Amino acid sequence: MIPAVTTIATASNGAAWPPLGLLVGAVRRRIKQAVDARVRGHRLSPQQFWVLVALIEARGLSVGALAARQHMDAPTASRVVTTLVRRGLARIATHPGDRRRAVLALTPRGRALATRMRAIAVEVRAVVEQGLGAAEKTRMRAGLVRMLENLERYDPRGIAPPSVPRRGATKKTGPGR
Repeated sequence: MIPAVTTIATASNGAAWPPLGLLVGAVRRRIKQAVDARVRGHRLSPQQFWVLVALIEARGLSVGALAARQHMDAPTASRVVTTLVRRGLARIATHPGDRRRAVLALTPRGRALATRMRAIAVEVRAVVEQGLGAAEKTRMRAGLVRMLENLERYDPRGIAPPSVPRRGATKKTGPGR
């Protein structure tokens, strides 16, 4: 374990905790490092790994649905899928119920690899959640979903949504407000 992470995770002396975004980022990086170490021999990036896992866990996804499920933008999902298609691990198929819709499918080689990768995903997910009770997991999921929703509403150009005051904005009082 990285010593800095141990210090962050065990601080209990009432000192200022690190910002939540820093902790979320640290967890994300550690998950990415763990996945990378496990899948590097299969010539997969962590993104390709998670897309393969998504395709075996939720069959018949469109690129847009895959992007939404994985919390990635559509162009990134499309690039990852294109790489998997080129490698012969995935293909674009016609939706069985609506010939106008395209869905993603695993090739036989992709399904074999994705089955092995799903076992790694289950392992990594278990390590991440180790020691957390059901109620704690529920609270954490709710908090993380709220953070995602907050970021969806956030405009990084500095234009605050109506419920969040802009930096430096002052409340007008008196006539003409």
